Amino acid sequence: MPPQRTNALPRQRSLLLPAVINPFVHDLKLTQADKIKCFLLGIILVPLRGIFLLLVLMIMWPVSVVITFRQSLKGAVEPMTGWRRFIHKRVMTFLGRLYFFGMGFRVVVKGKKASSVEAPILAVAPHSTFFDAIVCIEAGLPSTVSRSESLEAPIFGRFLRCVQPVLVSRTDPDSRRNTILEIERRAKSGGHWPQVLIFPEGTCTNRSCLITFKQGAFVPGVPVQPILIRYPNKLDTVTWTWQGPKSARLLLLTLCQLYTTVEVEFLPPQIPTEMEKKCPFKFAQSVRAVMAESLRLPVTDHTYEDCRLMIAAGELTLPMEAGLVEFTKISRKLELKWDNVKKELESFANIACSCKGGRITIEEFSSFLKLPISPALQELFALFDRNGDGTIDFREYVIGVTVLCRPANNEEVIQTAFKLFDIDEDNCITQEEFSGLLRSALGVCDLEVHSLFKEIDADGSGHITYDEFCSFALTHPEYAKLFTTYIELQRYQGLQGEEPDFDASLSHCCTASHNNLQEDSTSDKKDD
Repeated sequence: MPPQRTNALPRQRSLLLPAVINPFVHDLKLTQADKIKCFLLGIILVPLRGIFLLLVLMIMWPVSVVITFRQSLKGAVEPMTGWRRFIHKRVMTFLGRLYFFGMGFRVVVKGKKASSVEAPILAVAPHSTFFDAIVCIEAGLPSTVSRSESLEAPIFGRFLRCVQPVLVSRTDPDSRRNTILEIERRAKSGGHWPQVLIFPEGTCTNRSCLITFKQGAFVPGVPVQPILIRYPNKLDTVTWTWQGPKSARLLLLTLCQLYTTVEVEFLPPQIPTEMEKKCPFKFAQSVRAVMAESLRLPVTDHTYEDCRLMIAAGELTLPMEAGLVEFTKISRKLELKWDNVKKELESFANIACSCKGGRITIEEFSSFLKLPISPALQELFALFDRNGDGTIDFREYVIGVTVLCRPANNEEVIQTAFKLFDIDEDNCITQEEFSGLLRSALGVCDLEVHSLFKEIDADGSGHITYDEFCSFALTHPEYAKLFTTYIELQRYQGLQGEEPDFDASLSHCCTASHNNLQEDSTSDKKDD
């Protein structure tokens, strides 16, 4: 019995699915008992808490006006000193605690906060809700990183001015670089500036994992104190993610609870090694690993760009979670930018538009390529289908197109394929030549060939020139991999002593091309 053909593509473990598929979804389900409890408590607690919070705000606002009176936030900004700093650190912190107490929060603090000399930067995770602002209160109102537009918000914009935030501007093209420089300036001031508190994940998750840490907090190469935040409540009314309840509903439900527990834990400061000082990415990973271990959570390579892809997927009538690819890992390993992945998402949507689950079946794959289901197409589909579930999701599609198809779509392969179709060697392919080869190779009927032929024959001349053939191949890399996959099947059948599906000279013509692509055909490895 001849040996079975093995999968031509051993899977690289680093590109397997993450431990948490979608950290941006929160499915809040209230039982009938929960609804009754919220209603009964709400009719009493919500009015009382509303009045109390309004009174606290009426005190906080004039205090914040006094603190920030004639205090510049732009240009050569200097830290607050004297009476301003005293009122900010003592009075505003007390009023902040009073405000969250009025909302029903019971705060449990563990560990000890380091001084600004010991740890100039505080990194808080997991970031899951707007209620996470309570960490700023417990940390003594350190500086934060905030959008400049937030300062214009009524009431709360004035509160934000009190912490002298590092401002990020959407309109300034140099804003990112300036923000990093300002964080570094404050972090290396030797305690002259208050600590800078940063949520390194950059977006809210459902606390099921720690996603990629952005490098801003770790570029200065100074000690960072990790701060963990937990909400150990039976009913989760605080998690505010991209897929889940709106902020107004969460606020109302939280006010309806008798109390909401939040745990804030200060871990020992993490001091970077010499290598980590030179490589903020490694320092960020190291701090994230320490926090994940304490939280007993997995880590994934999702990031804010995955959220943007989720929105784009929804606009393309795909399920929002279809856009999740672990952008940090995919972009680094496959050298793709966000625009490249967005373009692939649009291509994926064109194939999967008829599939409600946002996954491509082999029938849809076959229909998109305008080819019937054949052994070669089945094998190509299996190469894309990394987890073997019989469908291709967007993540698998991006990896497949980038690792499998584009490397196979080189000029030598295109020239070889054109010569095979151009039987009479007149530098153009007629529909008879095109259909004859595909019929013998893949069993395609004339009608299906005619549709594909018309798509390649851009000028409608009735024959395909090399330029038309090359242009189509470059924009449809799936066909190049299908072609090389078919050649491999022919060679394998020849080695097993089986009759090839058509003239054996095909295998001979493509030997050079196969050798050049052998590395791409046997492994999808990208350097870790």
